[in-house]
Amino acid sequence: MKNNKPSLFVKDGINYLGPFAAISALFFLWGIAHGMLDTLDKNFQMMLHLQKWESSFIQFSLYGAYFGMAIPAGMFIKKYGYKKGIIFGLSLFAAGALIAAGTASFQSFVLFLICLLIIGAGLATLETAANPYTTKLGPPETAERRINFSQSFNGLAWMIGPLIALYIYGNQSHVEGEKMISIILPFAIIGLVVLAIAFVFMRIKLPEITEADEIAAHGGVVTQTSETGIVTSVDDPAYISPKPLWKNRHFTMGFAAQACYVAAQTGVFSYLINFVTDHDMHPRFDVEYAPYFLSLGFLLFMIGRFSGSAMMKFFKPTKMLALYTLAVCILLPIVSFEMGWVSLIALYGVFFFMSIMFPTIFALAIKSLGHNTKEASSYLVMAVAGGAVFPPIMGAVADNYGMATGFLVPIPLFLFILYYAIKGHKVLA
Repeated sequence: MKNNKPSLFVKDGINYLGPFAAISALFFLWGIAHGMLDTLDKNFQMMLHLQKWESSFIQFSLYGAYFGMAIPAGMFIKKYGYKKGIIFGLSLFAAGALIAAGTASFQSFVLFLICLLIIGAGLATLETAANPYTTKLGPPETAERRINFSQSFNGLAWMIGPLIALYIYGNQSHVEGEKMISIILPFAIIGLVVLAIAFVFMRIKLPEITEADEIAAHGGVVTQTSETGIVTSVDDPAYISPKPLWKNRHFTMGFAAQACYVAAQTGVFSYLINFVTDHDMHPRFDVEYAPYFLSLGFLLFMIGRFSGSAMMKFFKPTKMLALYTLAVCILLPIVSFEMGWVSLIALYGVFFFMSIMFPTIFALAIKSLGHNTKEASSYLVMAVAGGAVFPPIMGAVADNYGMATGFLVPIPLFLFILYYAIKGHKVLA
């Protein structure tokens, strides 16, 4: 009996498995970068005797690059195409990593931050360019499955990144001129691997991307009428808002909610290691093994994303977003109460419940935007810059009042996300 199910990678007789594997490698690469760099705050605090708010400039540089690079990356891709955009992003990523490895002996935190700006610019370019290709590497009927499959590599990489950082934590030297020597090998390897992938992309053929593909890749609606040809209300899936982009309240609120989420997420990710290793915490663990704890958090984050996506087949995404955000708002005070194992388990619960927030907010914010979907998606990528602003604030509170108290600081951000899930996401005529 003939199988009529559409293939995942074969379209018009062409097998796109090879190009898809290359695209999926991009998702893995930026997941590795984020997972590893979120681990390094505590390491630099020890090596260079930095306070928490100072070490948080690692996140400020990385995520700040998203804000500065989003528009230039979009302009570059529009002029030269997505394939050259990917190669350009990989080149920036590799250059930043290799320069960081080559200049580590200078022991300059500022110079390292400049390298992170270059890496961040590369990651922003890659994230702007990668998603649309997944829609073209097979039949349109299976485009959503391919996007989710590619993003699963990102979640896996977030777990592996902290394990790479184990080398950095386990090879420390406090001798002058050697304090940052432990970053040379991992950054050199990452830079060379990324450079090799850039050469691969120079040689492989990738299909052209249409405007419809770009909209579909970002979750937009390509058609503008329902099956009956009549749009009855703003709740109709085929409704397209006639208003200019920034006049759509659900988008502007979604932009703010996304910035709040990335800010809060980055703070939580960055300071988990401080929480489990600070001397005033119980239980307290050795710094040498600290990356394991962050990797466990990312494992729960990935499980939460997969299980949450599955549950959305049965429950409305807005209700799940509200429930998960409320859970985070309840758990963060428990973290701050310094209740030993209970507080540590609560912190891991925060990782789990944060998992669905970014993609859910993204999908709600671009709903019913039609031809404005692509522009809206670019701004939502810029909202990632929220991760640059918040960690120094959370770090300053932790420096003055203790790390446990620092975990109270993200609560107002999550409360705004809760409001967005309940009311702010609604499309208004």
